[in-house]
Amino acid sequence: MQSALRLSSFGLRSKVARARAPRKISVVAKANRVQARSLNIQEFQSKILMERYGLTVQKFKVADTPAQAAAAAKELQAKELVVKAQILAGGRGKGTFSNGFQGGVHLCKTPEEASKLATSMLGYKLVTKQTIPGGVLVQKLMIAESINIKREVYVSIVMDRDSNGPVYVVSPKGGMDIEKVAEETPEAIFKEVIDITTGPKKAQLERLAKGLEFKAGKQMEDAVQQLDRLYKLFIGLDAVQVEVNPLAETPEGAIYCVDAKIGFDDNAIFRHEDVYEMRDLAEEDPREVEAQKYNLNYIAMDGNIGCMVNGAGLAMATMDIIKMNKGEPANFLDVGGSATPEAVTEAFKILTKDNQVKAILVNIFGGIMKCDTIATGIVTAAKTVKLSIPLIVRLAGTNVELGKKILQESGLTIITAEHLDDAAAKAVASLSKL
Repeated sequence: MQSALRLSSFGLRSKVARARAPRKISVVAKANRVQARSLNIQEFQSKILMERYGLTVQKFKVADTPAQAAAAAKELQAKELVVKAQILAGGRGKGTFSNGFQGGVHLCKTPEEASKLATSMLGYKLVTKQTIPGGVLVQKLMIAESINIKREVYVSIVMDRDSNGPVYVVSPKGGMDIEKVAEETPEAIFKEVIDITTGPKKAQLERLAKGLEFKAGKQMEDAVQQLDRLYKLFIGLDAVQVEVNPLAETPEGAIYCVDAKIGFDDNAIFRHEDVYEMRDLAEEDPREVEAQKYNLNYIAMDGNIGCMVNGAGLAMATMDIIKMNKGEPANFLDVGGSATPEAVTEAFKILTKDNQVKAILVNIFGGIMKCDTIATGIVTAAKTVKLSIPLIVRLAGTNVELGKKILQESGLTIITAEHLDDAAAKAVASLSKL
């Protein structure tokens, strides 16, 4: 169960794990489009997908101007409305906008109130416990009918390695962090391993519904149906995670999927072009977006030593050894085993656009990509971007001597290293000379 629960959160570890996966180009996308790693979609987009699979969600509209918010509120004709800022981060209700306005989730009753809230939210950055320090610009709002919630439960389906397939993880204690529930009241979490070749059996769905404390009769039947449809969404969209928190019960006994997070299998995104089109580039790191154009695996970090490595394992080791030498890596950048000199040049451009990067460490093991090829790429890249910060290079493997010769005869100030620890030590030492 713990491995399943670990998959319920997104972070650097999962991003690096995806970076290790084989990279594939979408066969139905445009020729210059590569897979969207770490694809996340907005809450309203998750609701669109849930509606497609017959799951019960609130009626909702999307607005990106105050006028549209008022029109949406009028069209929904609900007694009470909820206005929610659409950003890819949790904790919106307790967030603060850059104009001082408090909260990214508000209730209202009239179109005029919806318009006023939209004026206070749209075009301002919202800072929550999950956003970057400066917050994220709010460009869209979801205007939805407010439902009277009697009880909240938690439901998720994740791909679990230990179980070799999908696992339902549910709890009658919804509306809060599942990690906290697992830590404080593990007995309130129920798990059901599913045979991916057959899907969930009715008896399994009924056990889950009972664990969620739904009443026998029609409500139990409705809960079983919703759980089954959630699995169909999970399989149909090639998801690796679907998390509904909360799955809400109204005083009348109706069941609604109020909020959902969906994580997709990046290597299957070519089968879901409509989902790919939901991607919001405005909320992605522009360096990561640029890296994807050249099939580079890039993840920004907080340090000042830029890393360019071939192979995810070698990249992780490089970052570890930089830390052991009292340095701070600025990124994870894997150029892959067959990167071209052009891709290496683009990698250098990405690294040098980061003002935090004060030195660059290149650590390459020549195999498929020979050392002389990478050396040529390094020299070309350094000259193209007019590199002005220390460059430390460690080469090993096929054609290593030829690669070193190319670096030595380049006319550039390149610090060479014999092994990884030597490279990391020289990278850290170079910072003290700036």
